Amino acid sequence: MENVRRRVAGWRRISFTSKLSQVFFNTDGSIHYKIFGQGGGGSERLVLLSLGLLNVVLLIVAVALGINCAKVREVSLHVSHSTATQLITELDYLRGNHSKAVEAEEEAKNALDISRKKHAQLKVEIELQKATNDNYWRQIGVLQVEKTRLQSNISALEGTCGRCLPTWILHNSSCYFFSYIESTNVRKNWPDSRADCVGRGADLIVIDNQEEQKFVSANIGNLRGVQNVRGNGFWIGLTDMDTEGNWVWINNVTEVEPRFWMDGEPNDVGHHGEDCAVAVYSPNNPWKTRNDGSCHTNTLHWICEMKSS
Repeated sequence: MENVRRRVAGWRRISFTSKLSQVFFNTDGSIHYKIFGQGGGGSERLVLLSLGLLNVVLLIVAVALGINCAKVREVSLHVSHSTATQLITELDYLRGNHSKAVEAEEEAKNALDISRKKHAQLKVEIELQKATNDNYWRQIGVLQVEKTRLQSNISALEGTCGRCLPTWILHNSSCYFFSYIESTNVRKNWPDSRADCVGRGADLIVIDNQEEQKFVSANIGNLRGVQNVRGNGFWIGLTDMDTEGNWVWINNVTEVEPRFWMDGEPNDVGHHGEDCAVAVYSPNNPWKTRNDGSCHTNTLHWICEMKSS
């Protein structure tokens, strides 16, 4: 025992079992141990056997852990593979649907473009047809007036030996000139229209009875139709230039019959000098055929009247 103590001089000694072993830690950190005990080699074999059994147990545990880890990894890989396969399948399905949606959108756009082109083409055709119809109606109106004029002229020639000038219409004892018959494009304001009538040896028309009122309205309807009633009017010889609201014919006869005015007329819109009367065609009421217009601003056709010869 003394020899051992001498051999480990300078070492720090830790004794776990006074009779079995001693473990020494060197100052440089290394470990040195020696086993002691009763019976000598038998104790050492017992310790070695215990360590060997411990190693076997540890090896078995390690193998078991490795097998379990492998199984867990295999299951995880299988689950991951299944999930990935499902995701890929869903992705392919979504891509297919997206492609179909894009194709459907393109088809819808093409169909919309075709519909728009057809609509535009149809609109143009409708406008052309409308213009053609308007032209036909104008021609029909002119022909109807011409028919009336010719019939009147025939009657006049038969009974009076031509009492009205060409293009004038005979009615009762007066001849009437509708400027629209001579020119569909020439329009004048009220003063210039009256000047034209005076230059023809006549004056603007004076409507002084119901029969004449119906005659004028019917001829305007035949000439201009029912489209744009106010814009298709004719100047007549009725004004309130001297006194606002007091309508007087150019022969100085005051107009006292209010029923010939259209609803809401005369209204002198904006007080801009709507002092001259306009005769129009009213498809709803043949008596409501007048409105007021600006004598100098508005340009319309006109009606002249003179006594037959």
